[in-house]
Amino acid sequence: MAIEFKTLETDDVTALVPWFEAHNLRLSVYTAAYIIMWDRHIALQYAETEGCIVFCEKFRGAPRFYYPVSKDGEGAELKAVAAVEEYCRKNGARLHWTNVPRTRLGNLTERYGADLHIKSYLKWRDYLYAAADFREYPGKKFSGQRNHVNKFKKLYPQYKFEILTGENAGEIREFFKEYEHKQLAKGTAIAKAEMEAAFRLLPYMDKIGMKAGGIRIDGKLASVTMGEVCGDTLMVDIEKALDFEGIYPVTAQEFARAYTGGAVQFINREDDAGDRGLRKSKLQYNPVARLDKYNLTPLRPIDEMTEIPHIKHGRVEIGEFREDCAGELFRLETDSQTNRFWGYDWRTDYKGEDLPAPEYFLNCKRKIFAAKEEVPMGVFLAGTLIGEVVLHNFGYGSECEVGIRLLPEYRKKGYAAEAVEAAVDYAFFELNIDKVIAKCFKQNADSRKCLLSAGMRECGGDETYFYFYKTPAT
Repeated sequence: MAIEFKTLETDDVTALVPWFEAHNLRLSVYTAAYIIMWDRHIALQYAETEGCIVFCEKFRGAPRFYYPVSKDGEGAELKAVAAVEEYCRKNGARLHWTNVPRTRLGNLTERYGADLHIKSYLKWRDYLYAAADFREYPGKKFSGQRNHVNKFKKLYPQYKFEILTGENAGEIREFFKEYEHKQLAKGTAIAKAEMEAAFRLLPYMDKIGMKAGGIRIDGKLASVTMGEVCGDTLMVDIEKALDFEGIYPVTAQEFARAYTGGAVQFINREDDAGDRGLRKSKLQYNPVARLDKYNLTPLRPIDEMTEIPHIKHGRVEIGEFREDCAGELFRLETDSQTNRFWGYDWRTDYKGEDLPAPEYFLNCKRKIFAAKEEVPMGVFLAGTLIGEVVLHNFGYGSECEVGIRLLPEYRKKGYAAEAVEAAVDYAFFELNIDKVIAKCFKQNADSRKCLLSAGMRECGGDETYFYFYKTPAT
């Protein structure tokens, strides 16, 4: 089934909780709370495919796909990866993965090989801790935390840690308001955004199964921590406290004691967003790992092409459209009978009222190749342009599609099949394509005959098309 992305509304997130609870990606972005808190800043879309949830955001107008969230493990994730690849191929979208965890990086690097651009930003790395360390603060490396805890307990022996639920939302809101005065004094945009996000989460505490707790001093909330359990990790989404010396390490310890142990062996305390003080603080708690969030851009064979090939095959040659081809190319593009089976009408993108100059189509060919949308090649007979063969619809599993059209007087002479053979051979042995596909309208008997003559194998059809494929082995 084809993927259909739709806008993610805040109320939709509650239905996705089973995926968040089951996955073991360990990254903070894959939590219900994170999405509720920050979705308005990133405008997510989502789709369910292969038993997984895939999120998509737009960055500078281009889609960025999150690594699939699965309840069923890496096998289902890879099926969803393939579904996203096919979605991009069919919709002419470039494939960019974002927020890929290191534990899944190998899956994608093996899938795409060397044809891959990978990037990660230090300030967005999550800090992962052993839950047992927070429950006990053991050994010399946690002596600072133990000292803070002991001092806090001496100063405030009456303190109590309390489990909080949605019934406490009103009281938590009042606590946030008090804390907000200190936070907004920082005068930063991120401080304001963080408080807005915290308030936005409160109505959903019970709906998404938030784990929450806080320290009370003389009956009043002095700290609040909120998080979620995802797989073997407790994700800490919010941790805020008023000015009581030592309250942060005490809150963190009590929260870990309340919600970790058993299957929950790790705590993710999110990234430091590049804040120096926050980075120092997070490092002082001795993380067992800093979790990268990788951006991956797979490269298709067409992406590394710098020029159109020139190939002689049988009686024809295929290659770049020359300047002296403008007239014949104009005739090919504007012949309505020829193009009724081509699948694209030049008038779709042309903005003028009159017919364009012949050079318009030459420029279009160069632009679509420069944009790496397709490889347009003229078909020449004794130096004369007689048609066009294209390699297009490049995918991320080393596949592409071939198409052919000729001027009327050159059809039914075998030239089209020779041009297709030349293009397909180039795709296999120069671009290292593993599979070339093709299709033709069912009414177009000549095209079907051409593709079969070129060695393409018919592999089914629907109401509109016959479908074909060829591999280097067939």
